Amino acid sequence: MSSNMEPGRFLQTCLTLLILICSSGGGHIESEHAVKMDQALLTFHNQLDHEVHIVYTSDYCYKCVYQHLLSVNGSNNNASAVISTKFTLTVGVESQTRNATVCRWSQTYGEGGHYSVWIRMSDAASNPSCIHTVDKRPNNVYLPLLVVALLLAIIALLFSVTPYIYRSRRTSKCMKTICCRVPQYSVDDDRAHAGEAVKPKPTRLRSLDTFRGFALTVMVFVNYGGGGYWFFQHAPWNGLTVADLVMPWFVFIIGTSVVLAFTSMQRRGVGSLQLLRKLTWRTVVLLTLGFCFLNYSPSDGPLSWSWLRIPGVLQRLAFTYLVLSLLQTFWGQKEIPLREHHWWNPVQDVLLYWPQWLIIILLETLWLCITFFLPVPNCPTGYLGAGGIGENGLYPNCTGGAAGYIDRWMFGDNMYRYPTCKEMYHTTQPFDPEGILGTINSIVMGFLGMQAGKIFIFYKDINIHILCRFLVWAVILEAVSLL
Repeated sequence: MSSNMEPGRFLQTCLTLLILICSSGGGHIESEHAVKMDQALLTFHNQLDHEVHIVYTSDYCYKCVYQHLLSVNGSNNNASAVISTKFTLTVGVESQTRNATVCRWSQTYGEGGHYSVWIRMSDAASNPSCIHTVDKRPNNVYLPLLVVALLLAIIALLFSVTPYIYRSRRTSKCMKTICCRVPQYSVDDDRAHAGEAVKPKPTRLRSLDTFRGFALTVMVFVNYGGGGYWFFQHAPWNGLTVADLVMPWFVFIIGTSVVLAFTSMQRRGVGSLQLLRKLTWRTVVLLTLGFCFLNYSPSDGPLSWSWLRIPGVLQRLAFTYLVLSLLQTFWGQKEIPLREHHWWNPVQDVLLYWPQWLIIILLETLWLCITFFLPVPNCPTGYLGAGGIGENGLYPNCTGGAAGYIDRWMFGDNMYRYPTCKEMYHTTQPFDPEGILGTINSIVMGFLGMQAGKIFIFYKDINIHILCRFLVWAVILEAVSLL
């Protein structure tokens, strides 16, 4: 038993080391010149005879208004600013004397680098120009990732080689036992197993367990900063990063697990009333954890109503689990007769569960109608932007559109106050990514996980059929996403 535990302990140690290597925070534009993680120093040398103003915006900020960075006096003066290196920046030099933009460029700056921009008159023309130089080369921020990749490769190699070494030792031990006829190692000695009935081990879906473990590992990296890498952090608004995939992964896993677990219990004769008690208890536990343990104000103490966040991650998972479990309890007891041949056999795993699909389609239709047709005061109908300085600053208080409006109307200030868009878009309105309308899409995502679970059950041990079904669903979902 101790030998079997050693690889697991070794893996835990390696993952802990990996977390320590990759965990830290990031920053944004500051006035101080101390360069920290995700920052670079940009110095402007103004050789013109008049003052210029430096403005900037991030390319990830959709149609954002340019923000003032600093002003540089003329006659060979200079000024420096610390800038963010997370995303590509568009920087402009504006001259009020000429009432024009002297120069403008987009560049992704490297972490820890020192850069200079020389603003001077061009030799060939009377128009000013900007010349870029690198005073200090940036750090190789991807070196820790290379170390982690090497560490994971070594772990994978060890786990691949260890079984062969173990089997080799067992083979040599067996040969020694057969040749030497040692009584205590005799293969005919079955006294230890006499009178013991062999119990079949409950089978588990290893691919689902592996997926769950991978999602948990990524979640740990995300929660501990992900080394400051932008793709381990949530996108400011538009875009998709690794961090944005963790929640959908867990919701998908919940849907698959619900089908596998409830189908197994229903086959064992567990009644609907028992299933209802089980799913209700789990839902209450998740909601309680979300409300009590994840709502804490350092100033007001635990369970402070002024700090209470009503929507949340666990709350959304709880409600999603509740709806999916009810669908499986009342409309998920049919088995697909694979041996019967009908014209609808290729889609029988959908047609036999038409009540579930009808409910999901109605929910998604409700989401579409509310999102794109609900009138929001002082906002365009169907607005999906972050507000703030986005969309040229025309809708500063429209963060989240209809979704944000409904959450603010229902929860007031008892929702997430520091959304990821706040820093880049300079928003003032609270917005909760786990709001009411978003929960509908979580249910839809979980239902797709339920469909995956049905495929695993109905095409058990027929791997080629499982892969074909997944490929078909991938093509269908890709086509729907492009509409």
